Amino acid sequence: MNKILALAFITISYIACKPPVHTPKPRGYFKIALPERSYQMFDSSSFPYSFEYPVYGQISHDAQISGNEQDNPYWINIEFPEIGGKIYISYKNVNDKNSLPTLNEDMYKMTYTAHDKKADYIEDYYFQDEERRVFGTLYRVSGDAASAYQFFATDSTKHFIRGALYFDVAPNADSLKPLNDFLKEDINHLLYSLSWN
Repeated sequence: MNKILALAFITISYIACKPPVHTPKPRGYFKIALPERSYQMFDSSSFPYSFEYPVYGQISHDAQISGNEQDNPYWINIEFPEIGGKIYISYKNVNDKNSLPTLNEDMYKMTYTAHDKKADYIEDYYFQDEERRVFGTLYRVSGDAASAYQFFATDSTKHFIRGALYFDVAPNADSLKPLNDFLKEDINHLLYSLSWN
């Protein structure tokens, strides 16, 4: 009987002295306070286009990418300093040098070739407004690609705008999802308020 009690005591002591097993917590991300949605007009008489953009965005000239401001005077950025995002907008005149098929092909290559390796899939959404003469496509690039949204708009005869949303961080689809979803609505608003001057 003593042997059984001793064995039971040793077994209980062994089980009781084991360190507790820790379950790792899933990786989390900081909660981001998103601004209240409101829009203002970008309408400069010297620009060939106008649109509404968020009040929490700031327009800047894209001199860094365009190189010479005189070469691309209508290239701008919409910067979102509070959330570290930026929509790059470039503009081209449709002409013999920049034909519409060439511009469309360039847009396709920039979206698919540049993002195909990191993207899980790429969806395209066509839009058109006959009254304003605005036609285009919004591309949603899913996965850890550098840009989650790219778009172009044209009147099919004279104007062509290309845009892309980027963030100042390494691409991570999970952590950027709330920001991408939030700014997608702003991109849609920009496209549906776009008009040619």
